Amino acid sequence: MSDPSNPRDGDFELVTLRNGHRAVRHLGHGEVMHPAVGPWQEALGLYVDQPRLTDRLRQPGPPLVILDVGLGAATNAVAALTRARELGTERVRDLHVVSLEVDLAPLRLALADAEGFPFLQPFRAAAESLMRDGTWEEPGIQWTLKLGDAVPFLDGELPVADLVFFDPFSPASNPDMWTESVLARVRRHCREDGEGALLMTYSAATPTRVTLLLAGFFVGAGASTGTKGETTVASTRLESLVSPLGARWRERWERSSSRAPHGAELTPEVERRLRTHPQWR
Repeated sequence: MSDPSNPRDGDFELVTLRNGHRAVRHLGHGEVMHPAVGPWQEALGLYVDQPRLTDRLRQPGPPLVILDVGLGAATNAVAALTRARELGTERVRDLHVVSLEVDLAPLRLALADAEGFPFLQPFRAAAESLMRDGTWEEPGIQWTLKLGDAVPFLDGELPVADLVFFDPFSPASNPDMWTESVLARVRRHCREDGEGALLMTYSAATPTRVTLLLAGFFVGAGASTGTKGETTVASTRLESLVSPLGARWRERWERSSSRAPHGAELTPEVERRLRTHPQWR
C-alpha cells in the first residue's frame, strides 16, 4: 500500500527529502528531481542566477528566450518567471519560456502540495493554463508548453534560445536525452550572435562534457549546488564562459576510464574530434 504522505500520479510520487524539502521521485528508476538542496535552491542557483537572468532582463533587447528541456515540476521555469516578475518596472526586456515535457504528472503533484512547493503557488493559475491550453502570458512574460517527445519539437521550429535549462533525468535513467544527436539538435536552436547562448545542466560527468563538445558547444565548469562540487555550463561562444575547460581537463580526459560520449563508443574519429575541438585553440 502506498504511503498517504507520498501521493502518486502515474509513474511519479511526492517524497520528503532528508533535509525536509519536498520533491518528486520517479517510481520506475527511483530518481528524485533536484535531490541535493531541494528544488527551489537548485533552480535559482544553477539555472537562473548563474546566467544572470535578472541583469539580462534589465537590458533592452528582443524577448529573452529560455528553452526549458525537462519541465518536470516546473521549478526551473517558475524560478525564471519569478525573477522576471520581481523586477517590476526594472524589467525592460520581455521573457519567453518554452518548456519541453513528456509527462505532466510531476507538475500536477507539486501543484497539489502547496505547503511542500510554496514557490509554485504565485504561478498556479499560469501552470494550470499551461497544462490546459499549452500557453500562458501576462504583460511582458510568456510561457509555452511543448508536450510530448522532445525530439520532434527539436527537429521543428522553435524561437532562438538565449538560455537553455537542460534538466532531464540523468543519463543512467534517461539515456536517449543525453546523446550527441539530441544535444546537437538543442545546439541548432541556440543564439549565435551577440554573447551567444548558455546551456546549464546539473551533470559534471566527463561523458556529459564530451557529448556537449561533440554537439558543437564550448564547455565550462558551472556553479556548485548542494553536494556537487561543480556543474556544467556550455555556450555557443567560448568567451561567454566564466570557467572554460582547459588543458588540465583535457589531460584528465586522456587518462579517464570514461572517455566516450553518452550512448556511443570511443572511436578514433571521436578522439580526433575532441582533440581538434576549437575549445583548445
